Amino acid sequence: MKYSKYKVKNYAKVNSKGCGNGARKLVCCKKRNTPKYSVSSMETAEPTLNGGAQAIKKLAKGLNLKTYSETPISPNRLFEVVADDLQTLNKNLQSIVGAENPVLISAAEQIFSAGGKRMRPALVFLVSRATAELHGLEDLTVKHRRLAEIIEMIHTASLIHDDVLDESDLRRGKETVHQMFGTRVAVLAGDFMFAQSSWYLANLENIEVIKLISQVIKDFASGEIKQASSLFDCDVQLDEYLIKSYFKTASLIAASTKGAAVFSGADSSMTEKMYEYGKNLGLSFQVVDDILDFTQSQEQLGKPAGTDLAKGNLTAPVIFALEKEPKLRDIIESEFSEIGSLDEAIELVKSCGGIERAQELAKEKADLAIQNLQCLPQSVYRVALEDMVRYNLQRIA
Repeated sequence: MKYSKYKVKNYAKVNSKGCGNGARKLVCCKKRNTPKYSVSSMETAEPTLNGGAQAIKKLAKGLNLKTYSETPISPNRLFEVVADDLQTLNKNLQSIVGAENPVLISAAEQIFSAGGKRMRPALVFLVSRATAELHGLEDLTVKHRRLAEIIEMIHTASLIHDDVLDESDLRRGKETVHQMFGTRVAVLAGDFMFAQSSWYLANLENIEVIKLISQVIKDFASGEIKQASSLFDCDVQLDEYLIKSYFKTASLIAASTKGAAVFSGADSSMTEKMYEYGKNLGLSFQVVDDILDFTQSQEQLGKPAGTDLAKGNLTAPVIFALEKEPKLRDIIESEFSEIGSLDEAIELVKSCGGIERAQELAKEKADLAIQNLQCLPQSVYRVALEDMVRYNLQRIA
């Protein structure tokens, strides 16, 4: 099934008299007037070589691509070709936060140790290695590695703030930072990490990447505002949901994958493909997460099932179900005032085909992400990037 009426498109508009790479605009085809969101980009700075990638290169050459692709996909296997890179990142994360404030360190340790897969920095490393040799680099640069650390810090800061805004008590089954240290400390810890990551970002001295990542931080706030202004709104459209999902999830992933290619010296065509890959993977990832909110148990989710719906955040499964079941609208607009109404709403979403249509949407975005990788030469890194897309869909298989 195609959702052409509600597509979110990204395109680069090149002005031969301007700065070269032009502006990226997020355009939404919808009935109501919606503002357009853009990120400008400029020239790529010259990267600096590190050296010393023999172990990784040896591992990459020793893997059979066919076997690698056909074996069951697990997070550990996805990231094995960048395992050393991730290990180095984990060691650096604590020091990069800064040692001057024990409370901030404790807050960072709480969320860094909460079981995250480090997906975003792993994507930085995979795209970096998929594009580095293609452009004459023998190893990752210092800037590649710093970008991965910055991305994970920004992601962590956003999680701390999200938990405060959502009043969540648990994150991956563990107490949230604001539960342990209080709301004031949690907000300040998140602010500090955003500020620290911005300082390291400025020191990369690449205006294109600085603008790209700075836009992400703005997108986070825009996504939260859009979500807060549409709670319990049964007239919310799919395109609005996709824009919000872009702001909250896909924007950072897209910036991660494009930034990695920029530091490899890739041309604008390839960096744009890497951006599109990250955007489509991020959208698919968010849709899958929203499906799991209805299909998994509290033990699997690390939070109560149906949490988003209970708070009035209407996601893809609900939007699709609302098209078929008028009763669902009545229950949601009552803000679940009657006992058992939330459970009834969850069952209606499942019985009205909302889950199945959301699965189709996730697969549509996943297909686009796979297509975006066709510009890369075959390697274990490209296979891992493809398998990242497939692994995401396996979560709802």
